[in-house]
Amino acid sequence: MKKLLPLLIACCCVSAVAPAFSADQVTLRFSWWGGKARHQATLEALKAFEAKYPDIKVKAEYTGWDGYFSRLTTQVNSGTEADLIQTNWNWLTLMSKKGDGFYDLNTLKETLDLTQYTPASLATTTVNGKLNALPLSTNVMAFYYNQTTWQKAGLELPKNWDELIKAGNVFKEKLGESYYPVFAGEQDSMLMIFSWMYQQNQKPMIDIEKKRLAWDHADIVKALGFYKTLIDNHVLPSTKVVASYGAKITPHYELKPWMNGEWAGSYNWNVLYPSQSITLKNPSDLVLGPYPMFPDARDAGQFQKTALMYSIGRNTRHPKEAALLMNFLVNDPAGILPGGLERGAPLSKIADATLREKGILKDSDPVIAGLLQSFAVPNAFAATPFMEDMQINALFTAARENIDYGKMSVEEAASDLEQKANRILRRIMR
Repeated sequence: MKKLLPLLIACCCVSAVAPAFSADQVTLRFSWWGGKARHQATLEALKAFEAKYPDIKVKAEYTGWDGYFSRLTTQVNSGTEADLIQTNWNWLTLMSKKGDGFYDLNTLKETLDLTQYTPASLATTTVNGKLNALPLSTNVMAFYYNQTTWQKAGLELPKNWDELIKAGNVFKEKLGESYYPVFAGEQDSMLMIFSWMYQQNQKPMIDIEKKRLAWDHADIVKALGFYKTLIDNHVLPSTKVVASYGAKITPHYELKPWMNGEWAGSYNWNVLYPSQSITLKNPSDLVLGPYPMFPDARDAGQFQKTALMYSIGRNTRHPKEAALLMNFLVNDPAGILPGGLERGAPLSKIADATLREKGILKDSDPVIAGLLQSFAVPNAFAATPFMEDMQINALFTAARENIDYGKMSVEEAASDLEQKANRILRRIMR
């Protein structure tokens, strides 16, 4: 069976690590965000680390997602960030434009075994020649569907965009007004629209060199017009419908329409499959669907990126000890096994081999299957972190809301988005 592209080479042992440390007791701070399962898994791994290295204690600083980035920004600006930090790929453009926002991991090769990672994966977290973070896993946007609801509608899972669009009115007529074929949140809607656009013209949304949108006005009108088509054909619940459930912050998989099977699918990160499926009455109802493609599409335009990362704070007083902790979590079976798949399918070769040997990582798992599907379709599009910028996402959300609430036409919303997006891109990319 085809294995994950970044994880092809299995390794039997961890490279020798022989750091020279002070005999004095060292206390490290480690900050991360996540849910209960990730917290518990990480705490178990930290217990194993302290048992192996009794002279190093770890103070765990963990929270949910909400507010984590703003808190980290404040800490970095004041020089009070943790020694080891869970970070996000797109934060590098905001916090380390010149590569000096985090500790350069290249200087810690004697402690941190970087040979377990492909050069290509490390390149995604290298800024100005400095390795700002260790990439933990890969995320990809994929369609997952509640197969039971689709069966009630008498439909097969859609194989192309036309079938997805036609399914909307079938759901409405056969199952009722509250039923929709798929849900897509704020960023997810933008990335779905981008994929639809890119399959037709292989044109990026952002011009990195010119520091502006690569899409011209006609492109933006076409993109927002597609969104309106999805809404008009009852394919997605509109922002107005979603707001009626108080879902501005609450994840869609914690809302009743999702749990009841009324929102019968999602366009979301593959790594979120466990969170989405567990809230259903029957979690196995959620299955990976075909990726919709135009017949003549040369590229899927499917957003694939480095997912979670580990960085070492640039102000740490204990860089080697922090690197030892990082190495333990990603390259030592004693740290790998407690963490399991809580941070996605690992890019570390030894972690991949360890989890496969224990039966924890399987290609049939829907999370892994989503990645394999992405590797199987033509998908050469190179993602840019600027597409995940919070301000750019907010502009697309505002455009969708203006259309849904009848405040602007598609043409007007496109003009507004174009003007504001170019102003933001000039500022954040300078």
